[in-house]
Amino acid sequence: MNSPAEDILQNIISIDKNNTTAVYVQIAQHIINAVQRGYFSVGTLLPGTRSLSNLLKIHRNTAVAVYDELASQGWVEIVPNKGTFVLNPIRQKPIVGNFNELKNEEYPTKTGFNFYESVHLASPYEKVETTYTFNDGQTDIRLHTDKQYNRWYNAALKRTSIIKKWNTFLFDQSSFLNTQLCNYLNATRNLHIAPKNLLTTRSTEMNLYLVAQLLLKPNDVVLVGTLSNFAVNMIFHQAKANIKTIPVDENGLDVSFIKKNFTKNSVRCVYCTPQRHYPTTSSLSAQRRLQLVQLAKEYGFAIIEDDFDFDFQFDATPMPPMASADTNGLIIYLGKVGQALFPAFETGFIVAPVNLITEVKNYYRMIDPQGDLIKEQILAEVIHEGEMHRQVKKKILLYKARRDAMCSALKNTFGDLISFNKPNGGLALFIQFNKPISLVKLSEQISKYNVTLPKHLLYQTKNMCGIRLGFGHLNIDEINHTIEMLKKAYDDLDP
Repeated sequence: MNSPAEDILQNIISIDKNNTTAVYVQIAQHIINAVQRGYFSVGTLLPGTRSLSNLLKIHRNTAVAVYDELASQGWVEIVPNKGTFVLNPIRQKPIVGNFNELKNEEYPTKTGFNFYESVHLASPYEKVETTYTFNDGQTDIRLHTDKQYNRWYNAALKRTSIIKKWNTFLFDQSSFLNTQLCNYLNATRNLHIAPKNLLTTRSTEMNLYLVAQLLLKPNDVVLVGTLSNFAVNMIFHQAKANIKTIPVDENGLDVSFIKKNFTKNSVRCVYCTPQRHYPTTSSLSAQRRLQLVQLAKEYGFAIIEDDFDFDFQFDATPMPPMASADTNGLIIYLGKVGQALFPAFETGFIVAPVNLITEVKNYYRMIDPQGDLIKEQILAEVIHEGEMHRQVKKKILLYKARRDAMCSALKNTFGDLISFNKPNGGLALFIQFNKPISLVKLSEQISKYNVTLPKHLLYQTKNMCGIRLGFGHLNIDEINHTIEMLKKAYDDLDP
């Protein structure tokens, strides 16, 4: 005859073989539910693992896993040579000891001490509550299949090298990822670097933040484009740099402006995105690139070259980075790889002379001593097996079609009301309204059509009325729809 506990278990537990949830987890969830509903009182002795396996027709190891799972969550206590007993699932409030008189029902809303607030670090990002939204050029997460990435993760977890590296610093200059990424950058960007010239990080923003810690002191002059990336400016502001702007035209930064308005040793660094200027997407001409490098040598400033979307080149062979021809150690080259993969695999990198990389590593050790071992292993294998190259080639064809669809939709819908240049790459374009309107009002109006136009994509000055529109995350039907809604919002303003 079964015990009362066995009768209850037999009646309440059902196992779904088609469920992706592990069998031992399913059983544990049923038992937890039974305890919550009062079927088992505190102290109830549950059947032994052998009895449970016979009762439910499962392997004894599965029964052991069930009780281990329950014990790890605090629902049962396993007493050696006695059995498994149900515990009280209600967690008691901790005893504060002699501090009971200080007890407060509400947690404080403000600190009892002063700290340094950074107004310029307030996030400009908005909560999206509409079906559609524009962004500044992100990839489409819907293009990725979970089966492929599950396979990569499972393979990486089985590597014995992962276990050896765990809990150690990951800054071996001959590491698998550094070696593979070094080969990839040399092949795709015409660089001539060794692993010792390379550091991988979690993002391009982290790249710049680390570099800024080494380069900048308060009031150092940093030159950026008249229109620039807000996140970049936030990092320079945080470093207390003195940010000055350089005019930007269809050929990128106006390098001659530097020589006319600044003197030798008065500029600490120049930040630029030569491949496609952010946000306008105009490329820095070959002549201006040469002028900039020559001026850096003459004036004694560093060049931070940010190549954030190099892999997405549609119409022609991309111009090699300025860093590929740097013989004087003047350029710090930043970028990221893995954009053609699942977003979790995007990885930032810094390329620079060895002495700078060594110092950057010291900073990086403090904030991220372990890194992401699994991601690094997978990314290295993806590059080594040629999968990175294949994924980039496939995505280029798709995103090129989306770029063309966006350009066609804008031209057909707005006509002469706007002007823009078709970018030769990247995942965004920049439009300018030929007749100035209130872009803030446009952003507010389009939300009524279930589309979000984030305010950090708006560029409005006395001489500028433009928007950076990303197209990579939208399919062609979504592109046509959102542009149509943008036109409706524009017409509502009656410019």
